[in-house]
Amino acid sequence: MSSRILTKTLSGTVSQATKRATSSRVRCMATESGELRKTRLYDFHVENGAKMVPFAGYSMPLAYGSVGAVASHHHVRKSAGLFDVGHMVQSNFLGPTATQFLEWVTPSGLAALKPYASTLSVLLNETGGIIDDTVITKHAEDAFYVVTNAGRRDRDLAWFKEKVAEWNKTDLAKKEGGVEHEVLEDWGLLALQGPEAAQFLQTYTSYDLKELTFVCLRFPDECSQISIPPSETTEVAKLLSKGPVLLTGLGARDSLRLEAGMCLYGQDLNEDITPIEAGLTWVIPKARRETGNFIGAEGVRKHLKEGPPRRRVGLIVEGAPARQGAPIFHPTTKEPLGTVTSGIPSPTLSQNIAMGYVSSGFHKKNTELLAEVRGKSRNAKIVGMPFVPTNYYRGSA
Repeated sequence: MSSRILTKTLSGTVSQATKRATSSRVRCMATESGELRKTRLYDFHVENGAKMVPFAGYSMPLAYGSVGAVASHHHVRKSAGLFDVGHMVQSNFLGPTATQFLEWVTPSGLAALKPYASTLSVLLNETGGIIDDTVITKHAEDAFYVVTNAGRRDRDLAWFKEKVAEWNKTDLAKKEGGVEHEVLEDWGLLALQGPEAAQFLQTYTSYDLKELTFVCLRFPDECSQISIPPSETTEVAKLLSKGPVLLTGLGARDSLRLEAGMCLYGQDLNEDITPIEAGLTWVIPKARRETGNFIGAEGVRKHLKEGPPRRRVGLIVEGAPARQGAPIFHPTTKEPLGTVTSGIPSPTLSQNIAMGYVSSGFHKKNTELLAEVRGKSRNAKIVGMPFVPTNYYRGSA
């Protein structure tokens, strides 16, 4: 693939590197026919010895060959890994009022973004619950690139269709122009992550990557996400899976995202959880919290004013890892205080880490709690997140 094509791809689609889980926590969403979908790289994965597992309606690589998830995890931490995230839904929102539309369906402040800058955001329902988390990249005032989760595909696309139709009937849209939603079906999406990722990527293009704004909100260290036309996806994957780059699957993705304190939709986020409860208040600019006219604003402002009833926290658990669904208790009264939503033995820390929700008032750092693991109470302590310090590269913008 020529550096010209790669440069064009990069300069148009740098955004987040995404999240997902190991096979033990895979949630499979079957298609209407019951068959699993395949990304453009399915044959490429099989040729490279991938163990394929069902995930979010797709057949996705868990690991490759004899390289296990822990070894892959360590390699990405030290060097670079390439992840296929082509199962995620890629969309363009185009039109004269695209900025105003996306500031209505999300609480983000998009007008202030520079071209090709990205932001983590959330789609909210009418009560302020999180329909999905997303990354929005601004190409121009009238053009945005949006990535949403594969497991929320049907819900998200139906929501977008409904809200675009509603928006295009508004006086503003009639006066200045409406919005068009375009789904980039079958496009490839690759996440290149790790401290050597940017240096390696630079060898394939004359474009100065330091001029791009890398907004890496999912994983530690340098990372980029590259959207690729269907006909070029395999070619780019082959190009980028050389040198220090290791093909990496779902197992390492989950451990890396949890060490970074990042949420997995369906476990750590759902439609009954607001951004305030989830610790995502920071994705809502101050001006939007006060005056923003966005869907779900009333519920968000209620939690901002009164405080949320529960909060997402990080935990270190002694003895054994606390997995999703493990109850959390007060250490002396044994009062139920919450539930673990994600948990693993951390490859980097050699400790059992977890995220979960606890009642407000019990969410401060160093609070001692109990987590029930396989019928036994385990000591758990609240710690700050990310669990492993990050070293994000954000570019010069």
